[in-house]
Amino acid sequence: MPKWCKTIIALLLLPVCVGAVSALWKLARTSGGADTVWVPILAGAACWIVIYLLLPKPMWIYVLGHELTHAIWTWLMGGRVLLHKTRISSSGGHVVVTKSNFLIALAPYFFPLYAVLVVLVFVIGHLVWDWHRYQPWFHLLLGAAYAFHVTLTWHILKSHQSDISDQGYIFSAVVIFLGNIAVLIIGIALLADKGELLPALHWWLEGTADFVRRLIELR
Repeated sequence: MPKWCKTIIALLLLPVCVGAVSALWKLARTSGGADTVWVPILAGAACWIVIYLLLPKPMWIYVLGHELTHAIWTWLMGGRVLLHKTRISSSGGHVVVTKSNFLIALAPYFFPLYAVLVVLVFVIGHLVWDWHRYQPWFHLLLGAAYAFHVTLTWHILKSHQSDISDQGYIFSAVVIFLGNIAVLIIGIALLADKGELLPALHWWLEGTADFVRRLIELR
């Protein structure tokens, strides 16, 4: 698909971005208690930011997760990964795949692999060993893992990334924004005590429709 087509699609998706922000705000106000959810999440994020600012950046770990995310999304899309040609180093890396599309190319920027791994570990622990009493620790690690994803993704975006330039900067920005906010909405809704996934999706749709209606009224 030509880049100009992707740019048009990105502009058409802007109301969806606005609706997503509205839904996330409503969800954050109604989900979970501050003592068990938001304070630990923010504390975990703050701990990581201090590490990020004061200590050497663990780029090898980030690059490993970056390339693994390319591989995982390739497998999800039915492609193959040539593992013997994969290269990982603190200065960069690459993975050779047999299939590519915009989701595979941009996945490392919107799919927080290490945060997802934290969720999976605690889900298994809760099912097998009843880790419910460790919920604050779970949210602490989740906040740190997501902050790790955001800060180091921002760090590498300061240099040229062929994944993004190949897809077009505007289109990539919209996809990355929507991907990150979708992960937040789905994750918070599933982890909330009240289980608010369907209401969150409804708020997303409602916010999008409301923004489109306001644009029409401005004409």
